[in-house]
Amino acid sequence: MSKTAILELDGKRYELPVITGSENEVAIDISKLRDVSGAITMDPGYKNSGVCKSDITFLDGEEGILRYRGYSIEDLADKANFLEVSYLLIFGELPTPKQLQQFEDDIRKYTLVNEEMKSIIDGFPKTAHPMGVLAALTSALTAFNPKSVNVENEKELYEAVCKTMGKFLVIATWTYRKTMGYPLNYYDNTKGYVENFMHLMFELPTGPYKANKVVIDALDKLFILHADHEQNCSTSTVRMVGSSQTGLFASISAGVSALWGPLHGGANQAVLEMLEEIHKNGGDADKYMAKAKDKEDPFRLMGFGHRVYKNFDPRARIIKKAADEVLATLGVDDPVLAIAKKLEDAALQDEYFKSRSLYPNVDFYSGIIYRALGIPTDMFTVMFAIGRLPGWIAQWTEMRINKEPIGRPRQIYTGHPLRDFKPLDKR
Repeated sequence: MSKTAILELDGKRYELPVITGSENEVAIDISKLRDVSGAITMDPGYKNSGVCKSDITFLDGEEGILRYRGYSIEDLADKANFLEVSYLLIFGELPTPKQLQQFEDDIRKYTLVNEEMKSIIDGFPKTAHPMGVLAALTSALTAFNPKSVNVENEKELYEAVCKTMGKFLVIATWTYRKTMGYPLNYYDNTKGYVENFMHLMFELPTGPYKANKVVIDALDKLFILHADHEQNCSTSTVRMVGSSQTGLFASISAGVSALWGPLHGGANQAVLEMLEEIHKNGGDADKYMAKAKDKEDPFRLMGFGHRVYKNFDPRARIIKKAADEVLATLGVDDPVLAIAKKLEDAALQDEYFKSRSLYPNVDFYSGIIYRALGIPTDMFTVMFAIGRLPGWIAQWTEMRINKEPIGRPRQIYTGHPLRDFKPLDKR
């Protein structure tokens, strides 16, 4: 027997269906509420509102659980690579060896970016933020690929996925090359996807570049950890924009813009900016830990705790080990990263932080890794976008295949009631 919830309003009772997910999540279906009662619900930030049914990602913030298509994030980060996880998210199952090889080969077919795109990137000043450039370049890909994707045609959808995975990595690294004044690099089809990122970013015409395997493995894990995270701000944006049947590139461009904000993808940039500020003011980590505990002090410790996870961020457990390995392998001597380690050690042992579950999160450790690799702070969110890309594609594809209705939230109007218009000479 199906469950129902009862809502009583102005003496009338309304029965609302109850939906239970595969992990026993419970939702009250209010999709017909306005039709039957004339009322809507108010939920600023949509913190209590489900907007879709999804088979992609399960997240339990209270228990610190994250799964993609039923697989634990711990298993995927330990046993799979980024392209395997991308295939899983987008197509629903882990690929066979043959499917994975074909996927990588097909991505390589689409890594060449139209030369006219260089004219677009040339139009930006060197001072432009890489995320602004990336959003514009991603949207511009629509001009070079104007045909809309028929999501019901498997071959057409598969090609669009491979094209997006291939070209996005290239243009993402071009945003860095632009700010550095370096010539733009091209994808090397003899290298893997994550290794190509390092090549695209750092190889110069003056000599060959060899990426460190420990670094490649750490980035591979980071991209996996960022690949999807349920209905966050940027993912919801991709689905909302795509619900009007906007194309894949344009929808992902909107996701890039949403990710840019410091409360979302910009959090790892905020971590490093905080660490640099502490260093500039003497580097006393203990002083700033005390400031973080002081309710009267406006200082906020960035990279600790998480809006969704009420326990330890499961992604942070995984990437902490990778961060330690990267720092040890590269032998980085950086006073800013030394401050980060002091803050980490203090927070993990301090009862104030432990009792409030203010543990270092994935943004804290990802910022440390990116800094150790010499990636500029304003490129950190671009790194996040590269990892999140398969999640955005998967969510857009699911929304289109399910024929979800166009997103159209309601509001409660709080402005003036009807007023008489006064002519200009009477105001």
